[in-house]
Amino acid sequence: MEDYVGKRIDDRYEIHEIIGVGGMAYVYKAYDCIDDRIVAVKILREEYLANEAFRRRFKNESKYIAVLSHPNIVKVYDVSFGDRLQYIVMEYIEGITLKEYIERQNVISPKEAVHFLTQILRALQHAHDKGIVHRDIKPQNIMLLQNGTIKVTDFGIASFSRSESRTISDGAIGSVHYISPEQAKGEFTDAKADIYSVGVMMYEMLTGQLPFQADTAVSVALMQVNDEAVAPRNVNGNIPIGLEQITMRAMQKDPKLRYQSAAEMLLDLDEFKRNPSIKFDYSYFVDNEPTKYIDRTMTSNTPFVREDSPSESEEDGDSVIDDEEAARNKKLIPILTGVVAGLAAVSVLIAAYLFLFTDVMKSNKLEVPNFINKNYETEIVGNDAYKAFKIEPVYEYDSDAPYGVVVKQDPEKGKRVKVGQTITVTVNQNQKKIPVPDVYGQKYVDANETLKAAGFSTKYEMKYDATAEEGTVVSTSPEREQEALLGSEIIIYVATLTDKEAVLAPNVVGYSENDARDMLKSVDLSVGTITQRDDSAAAGTVLEQIPAEGEQVHPGESVDLIVSTGKAPSVATSISVKLPYVTGSDTGTLKAYLNSVAFATEEVLLNGGTYNIAVGGSGKSDKLIVKVDNKDIYSCTINFTTDPVALSDVSTIEDDYKNSFYYGASASIPSVEGMTLEKAKATLKASGFVNITVNYDNTLDSKKIGKVLSQNPDVTGLDRFKRYTTDTEIVLTVGKGVLS
Repeated sequence: MEDYVGKRIDDRYEIHEIIGVGGMAYVYKAYDCIDDRIVAVKILREEYLANEAFRRRFKNESKYIAVLSHPNIVKVYDVSFGDRLQYIVMEYIEGITLKEYIERQNVISPKEAVHFLTQILRALQHAHDKGIVHRDIKPQNIMLLQNGTIKVTDFGIASFSRSESRTISDGAIGSVHYISPEQAKGEFTDAKADIYSVGVMMYEMLTGQLPFQADTAVSVALMQVNDEAVAPRNVNGNIPIGLEQITMRAMQKDPKLRYQSAAEMLLDLDEFKRNPSIKFDYSYFVDNEPTKYIDRTMTSNTPFVREDSPSESEEDGDSVIDDEEAARNKKLIPILTGVVAGLAAVSVLIAAYLFLFTDVMKSNKLEVPNFINKNYETEIVGNDAYKAFKIEPVYEYDSDAPYGVVVKQDPEKGKRVKVGQTITVTVNQNQKKIPVPDVYGQKYVDANETLKAAGFSTKYEMKYDATAEEGTVVSTSPEREQEALLGSEIIIYVATLTDKEAVLAPNVVGYSENDARDMLKSVDLSVGTITQRDDSAAAGTVLEQIPAEGEQVHPGESVDLIVSTGKAPSVATSISVKLPYVTGSDTGTLKAYLNSVAFATEEVLLNGGTYNIAVGGSGKSDKLIVKVDNKDIYSCTINFTTDPVALSDVSTIEDDYKNSFYYGASASIPSVEGMTLEKAKATLKASGFVNITVNYDNTLDSKKIGKVLSQNPDVTGLDRFKRYTTDTEIVLTVGKGVLS
């Protein structure tokens, strides 16, 4: 193990001390230098870094954990998946584990247990709604703050080790006390596995002991699968019967008999809080088959030995009977035989008398039992004790009798009738009908109270409804305002955001097409239409998915994918290029090259204006060169992968000797007006201009005689900044006297 204490990770997290050691990771207390807070950093053990599949799952699971946001779930701030270090940064919790609290208290009071369980179930319902099953719910993974707040930790981590093996070993004994039977058998697990684990924790809190304990993890796992837990009230008689019922329902071996969601279990806890003496009407306790016990120490080669069978040593010691005792036994045999024969003869005579002269021996006659005051539906229908009779009900109203009970019977009790005789029972049926109260939109507890106050019995069923608030009533059966018999049962349908038949689409964006197929297949989904799109991401990488992550889909449905071609999309832009200003040449041939490939050719005016070039590409460093008459006037590097495109290494004609490279040398023409002809020529030659023509013009001003009166090109005003090729003809007009 590498010790990170005293080190700084990624130049951000200063590791202070180790605060936890798990099977797969070490947990450190650290300081976040950027956000100025204390955090917990969980670092994956080094031995898991070499497993590529494990690292991929770790990254995937961490992404799921990060989407959880609930006050009873520890927050995840940051994750990192480097080649040599992988870690998760979480909220730092000042508190103790629920396991430590149980060990201190031994037995937790019902009120406090319900307080803790309510928070745990709310956290699990949030996770289940996101498609995440904890799979390792145990008090060691529940943090308890000083104010009584619960924080559930370690979402997803427990499932990673399954990539290596499903074998239960002694190393797993910390969790095996809480795993569901289907986990112990290596079968498919869903949210109901977490419900079972919550039931085990509830059992431990209320009784102070675990339901199943043994010396090895394998033995405990077998007990989870095969054995029934001792009823909590048999361990602690102070446990309310309602809490015992909730505990045992959560711990049912068959997932279909458990609570189907955390929300459903919360409803019963809410009922208990309102009425601590409540007794729930659960029907799953009926056992239609005798219990089968498996001796885990017995093998197929182990002989069966009765407990009352004598051992070999006993047989050796007691098998010798002296001859005298054997002789006495032989003398008794004839006497005993005679006595038995006499008794048999007397029995035959008595039986014959009863059969001939009484009804006692006539098996086709039975005594009619008492049915009065029994509830017809719950106590008579389906009762094997009455299967020898044909019972037919008739209904009438009796205001003095409870609804549904028998008020008359014919024949009366005690009469003897033949097997199969029809017994007519009169059942009190209140014929009064009233409208079913409108409880739509109410919380279940309030709706249940309203319906019972109106005179109805109730039961509830969870119903998926994405538009309703979870835990509220979405409908009833019969529906609101419909008339129903007083005392009849009203089914309350309570909203849940979890569609039992649906799963949440996992996030496959950013993964390869093959990995996306595997991830979808793991939740019984398939890949639908695949559309390719140009993108700089690696070929085959998923860019989008439809439906998106977290949307509900049903098993067997498909998810459409948009994947990258690996080729960045072509982007078009326009670049302005300054043209040269050339005297004596009106036009030139412009050519543009991208990565040395010509893509534009056009005749342009060489007037110093601008020319817009439309160019498109997809690379990060495409080279653009623009030439006029095979001479470079512009160049740059273009990054088409940014928005907008980015230019670098730009070079223009202004940067290259002010157009001196173009059509020979160039310069600005100096102004020589007022100079003598000799001085003017010398000045122009000094600037490189030698093509000078001289004209003379008469002047009356003697001071201007022999001096330059004007020059062409005119370089007064802004024209003095223009550049001209040095072979440009310059015409000088020189003054002369009138008489000259």
